[in-house]
Amino acid sequence: MIELDELLRFAVKYKASDMHITVGRAPAFRINGRMRTIPSDKLSEEDTRHYAKECLNNEKYEQLLSLGEVDYTISIPGISRFRVNAFFQKGCISMAFRVLPSKIPTFEELGFPPIIKDICKIREGLILVTGPTGSGKSTTMASIIDEINSTVDGHILTLEDPIEFVFEHKKCIVNQREIGKDSKTYANALRASLREDPDVIFIGEMRDVESISIAVTAAETGNLVFSTLHTLGGAKTIDRLIDVFPPDQQQQIRTQIAGALKAVISQRLIPKIDNSGRIAAIEIMIVTPAISNLIREGKGTGINSAIQTGVNHGMQLLDKSIADLYKKGEISKENAYSYCADKEILRRFLGE
Repeated sequence: MIELDELLRFAVKYKASDMHITVGRAPAFRINGRMRTIPSDKLSEEDTRHYAKECLNNEKYEQLLSLGEVDYTISIPGISRFRVNAFFQKGCISMAFRVLPSKIPTFEELGFPPIIKDICKIREGLILVTGPTGSGKSTTMASIIDEINSTVDGHILTLEDPIEFVFEHKKCIVNQREIGKDSKTYANALRASLREDPDVIFIGEMRDVESISIAVTAAETGNLVFSTLHTLGGAKTIDRLIDVFPPDQQQQIRTQIAGALKAVISQRLIPKIDNSGRIAAIEIMIVTPAISNLIREGKGTGINSAIQTGVNHGMQLLDKSIADLYKKGEISKENAYSYCADKEILRRFLGE
């Protein structure tokens, strides 16, 4: 059996985004979005249990046994940090490791447009980073928080499950609370946050009516609130936020979101044409008065058109970003169509 440190070192060396440990198969790595296995013996039930015991403390291991799953992060000196989910399947332990960058990347390193820095200058309201699982939301959010931490005096409060990136105190005081360890629930931590004098609140994920309501209220009352959702695009993000609520509450939350929401950054990671890694395609929606009115009036179908015509505000549709990546020779046409939001819109951007 290969030692866990060696497997994780391999994951970092070959730029894997994830590593999977499960019974009956050799360790597997997601590289450029595709699953690869290494030449190794299939793992036994004892092997996966050994790996879990090796990287879990007693408290987390007991939580795994009692609840059936556990989230946590580990840091291995000289290698990197990893977000880990251990869980039971068919009575055996499996684990999924997400590789976290050892250093928080800059916007320039991520290839982001200049408007992202302008978004970081917003002082109050709600800003969302969205995209499918594995689309780089955590890294983008860490870069945004680090930019604010480096340029503005204040208090940044993060609520995470688990803590992924560790921030230093720079111009800001940074307090990071782990749900389940430092506070029992997101809702409890959010309610308490309003009494902790934050300038910036980062919520790892808005999961339910209560957490969304508190987050929106915090944004309405002068805080800058960041969070993530597993949606793709500004229009779908707004629909998801509103659809969480019962029908009799939807008009109220729609009105609140129309006033509180300032920007939505959506992204997908697409394999590069030279197989050297993946590159982010970005949609940016700035909530102008026109878009705010569309949200308030429930006219979500008009949002994409507003984004498309909002170039002067720094806005762009995801499919415009994908078309630009293809024209620059960064991605293949096949992947452009595979990852786009709307094939007809992409065709227009490609002039086909």
